[in-house]
Amino acid sequence: MRRHRDGTLRKGSVDGRLEAQALGAELGERATLVQFSSAFCAPCRSTRRILGEVAAMVDGVAHIEIDAEDRLELVRELNVLRTPTVLVLDGTGTIVQRAAGQPRKADVIAALGQAIT
Repeated sequence: MRRHRDGTLRKGSVDGRLEAQALGAELGERATLVQFSSAFCAPCRSTRRILGEVAAMVDGVAHIEIDAEDRLELVRELNVLRTPTVLVLDGTGTIVQRAAGQPRKADVIAALGQAIT
């Protein structure tokens, strides 16, 4: 079951808004891809590449990578249980989608479509 759901972007169980101050970086004008990573996580490197490519393709989209070990209070607040965890935020910082595990590039692009509209 876990393999089937791994990396699937879906409506998260934690709703709310994230501010630039909480993330430690500026939000994108149109959307933001937030990635929680850890130092020894191999899928985190692939996820970083995928999110970076998607952010570069779409104007106004930012990619923010957060080291989960350095930001434990935020990890607990957002119920991040594993790395990589990806949050897709709309232009106001509202969490639109989330994925635990490495998402597919096509799924990230589709989630951005929901966040931007």
